[in-house]
Amino acid sequence: DNVVTFEPAVRYDNKTRAMHGTMRANLNNMVEGVSNGFTKTLKLVGVGYRAQTKGSVLELNVGYSNPVEMEINDDLKVETPDSLTITVSGINKEHVGDFAARVRAVRSPEPYKGKGIRYENEVVRRKEGKTG
Repeated sequence: DNVVTFEPAVRYDNKTRAMHGTMRANLNNMVEGVSNGFTKTLKLVGVGYRAQTKGSVLELNVGYSNPVEMEINDDLKVETPDSLTITVSGINKEHVGDFAARVRAVRSPEPYKGKGIRYENEVVRRKEGKTG
């Protein structure tokens, strides 16, 4: 009847209860991924920073001497609507989040000027810097 029910084999074992919740959440993510999909949006903040997709490669120019190229998995869809925005989407929540985290790790936002790659709604805590 289009209903999946989980019931732990042992009622009061802590490990069984934890795995019960994990399996339920994983199945829920699978169903939601197939029906709606998952999306993460990243913003590039910095002068001269830009991103573009070339086939199955994401190319990032983020202040290093050479561009950083990242291979895109077949189950992900990576788009660059403009040169400062990266949209990662797919049906597997873990793969979408992992790829977005690896892109962010290329140049994570720094606290003094706020430059780097950040998630769309991420708030970067800024520091004051030296006072002379």
